[in-house]
Amino acid sequence: MNERKLPKYMQLKQELLSWLESGKLLPGTQFPSEHEISQQFQMSRQTVRQAFSELEKEGWLERIQGKGTFARHPHRAYSERVKAVGIVTTYISDYIFPHIVRGAEARLRDHGYRLLLSSTDNNKAKEMESLALMTGEPLSGLIIEPTKSAEGNLNLAYFLSLQERGIPFLMINEKYPELECPCLRVDDERGGYKAARHLLERGHRRLAGFFKTDDRQGVNRLKGFLKAHREAGVHATPELVITYSTEQKEQQPYMEAIRLLTTLDESRRPSAFVCYNDELAVRLIQAAAACGLRVPEDISMIGFDDSSLAEATGVKLTTLTHPKSEMGDLAARQIIAMIEEGAAGEDMVFEPQLVERSSVQAVEST
Repeated sequence: MNERKLPKYMQLKQELLSWLESGKLLPGTQFPSEHEISQQFQMSRQTVRQAFSELEKEGWLERIQGKGTFARHPHRAYSERVKAVGIVTTYISDYIFPHIVRGAEARLRDHGYRLLLSSTDNNKAKEMESLALMTGEPLSGLIIEPTKSAEGNLNLAYFLSLQERGIPFLMINEKYPELECPCLRVDDERGGYKAARHLLERGHRRLAGFFKTDDRQGVNRLKGFLKAHREAGVHATPELVITYSTEQKEQQPYMEAIRLLTTLDESRRPSAFVCYNDELAVRLIQAAAACGLRVPEDISMIGFDDSSLAEATGVKLTTLTHPKSEMGDLAARQIIAMIEEGAAGEDMVFEPQLVERSSVQAVEST
């Protein structure tokens, strides 16, 4: 059907829609009045009113009593026609993150959603860029892993904007505590507790803990590590608790491990390491080897996440589980329900299980 055969109000609607889609009329700005539109297009007020009504029903306009008619953000109207969900994680192609993304992607694809991906490299400025990218696209919903969640939410405005626009979002692995949104995460405190308790029950008394503390995962794993010591009546030795940031992760833990293994006398030297994750544990196995020590004969080692790295080296790593693909799938299920059914979503906490392999050896208590 060509435009001449369309009713006049539909012709006008298409013209006004082009203003909104092209950015000629920005979201939040006031629309010309019915009278002004009527004069500009030489159409009756009734025709203009019909066009406005159609645009309002589709979410493009908002009439505010006593103030006038305002353009709404086009993404809300787009989202009804373009099914797209964004996923923002700290990393995409490294470590456990491909499994999380694949789990979500399969579920979203089955429900006809396009996937938009972005990573922050655990950098707050890059998180801002990722959020700006996502909110600049037609978006139905967002799954996000917070960046440096222990250091506050510098990008709060973007999340408030999502709430204002009615775009549902949820968080994985951790959340910014001031936001009311669902979160799917591992019980990291419980994991840190289980790791330390496992070693303490096998006679280890000098445990070194290595924790990345710019995210809440690391803070909570440290908390569990210390709790296990308290319950066992064993003091956690200050010099054996190593904390570091994302920017320090490549060198500092490795150098600290070398220091602990080479400069402390036998009575103070750790007999076991509890590591923030498997990636670090593999690195610290290398540090032990550089000191002429073997795992587990000379030093025991526990990681976290049960990643592919746990079985990738000669030493099979005792570790704590992370749901990975299951978390991605369940996050996708929830965001779909939030988009399509208006569901509120719910928090999910996964208890990590200890996977015993060959990197831990019992010792006689001293």
